Amino acid sequence: MDRRERERLLAEQRGRGETVRDAFERRAVERELDFNTLKGRPIRQRLRNATPGADSYVVSLGGPLPYMQRLRMIEDEIAEHERRLGEAWRELADECGGDAERFAARWRRRAARWPFFAVNELIAKHNRYFPIEARLPMDPRTGDFALVHGRRYELEPLDGTWLLERFPPRLEAALAARAA
Repeated sequence: MDRRERERLLAEQRGRGETVRDAFERRAVERELDFNTLKGRPIRQRLRNATPGADSYVVSLGGPLPYMQRLRMIEDEIAEHERRLGEAWRELADECGGDAERFAARWRRRAARWPFFAVNELIAKHNRYFPIEARLPMDPRTGDFALVHGRRYELEPLDGTWLLERFPPRLEAALAARAA
């Protein structure tokens, strides 16, 4: 910026008259401009937190990240459990005929023994490593990791309760599923 332009701008800012303080500040700015190393150069823009960095592009060239692969494996395992449980639920309904109490007792016993070990191991790994692999930010108020889509990132392990919510120990529900 040349001297005349600077003086014009300073004059516009003065308005009705220059106070002693305004004059002092103006002289200080003029003195500093002579020694400013950034004079005549564009000011570097600050990076925003939401913009992707170059490292994320480089990482993406290697394919899905480990947590993405693990989430996909968890989804596949859960889908396989649901498929197998649906078959077992309908078969047990056929075996029990019309005895609803027998069906409920046998289904609860099977639910308590159903093997969820492999998928629960994947869920435990997800809960342990996801915040690091996904670079989740910390929430300064709670001291914990930030929410993901408004929820905590941890997944609940599967157990008999999960099984009974999806496949209740009610004979009529199993027979209706068999008919559908």
